[in-house]
Amino acid sequence: MPSAVPEPNTGTGQEENRYSGQMSEFRLETARLALRDWHEADRAPFAAINADPTVMEFFPKALSAAESDALIDVFQAELDENGHCPWAVEELSTGAFIGFVGLHAVPAQLPFAPGTEVGWRLARSYWGRGYATEAAVAAVQFGFGSLGVDVVLSFTSAVNLSSRRVMERLGMSHDEADDFDHPNIAEGHPLRAHVLYRLPRGDRPG
Repeated sequence: MPSAVPEPNTGTGQEENRYSGQMSEFRLETARLALRDWHEADRAPFAAINADPTVMEFFPKALSAAESDALIDVFQAELDENGHCPWAVEELSTGAFIGFVGLHAVPAQLPFAPGTEVGWRLARSYWGRGYATEAAVAAVQFGFGSLGVDVVLSFTSAVNLSSRRVMERLGMSHDEADDFDHPNIAEGHPLRAHVLYRLPRGDRPG
């Protein structure tokens, strides 16, 4: 990871994101949140998020604590290798860990790979505050401005209307021709049908 990168704009015109870059720590702040490295203390609350059936409603299953820990290890390794990942998100006013938002390499088995996706997963108690959109705007701007990404993608189950609304608030566009069946979900499963959203670099998120 570089020691310093250009400061990304949130796209709101009202605030700045601040990137504090050191070899050992990533931190990107918005008005209310910090996107940062993963810490050992995040493991227990992240496991609780991944075990919550409401949070995981649009995933094939909830995760065990071991599966949740393995996901953190994958994310942190991606950050160490590529300078980005689905970052841990901290609420600035309380210091509380609330979930993740960030950038991730599109899995190779999906029909639109390779690419960069923006994704999020927040604890249910922090829903309804605009946090997913706020943090995703910062992540997308970082991808465009600091990583040189040309297009940011996002995808979800077609029936996941709440995540689709976040994608739309980011200014992402949906073309039915891009819809696909997720290869890791069984045929006939109600979550198999997925939608794909795109945001080119020239479009401002948020």
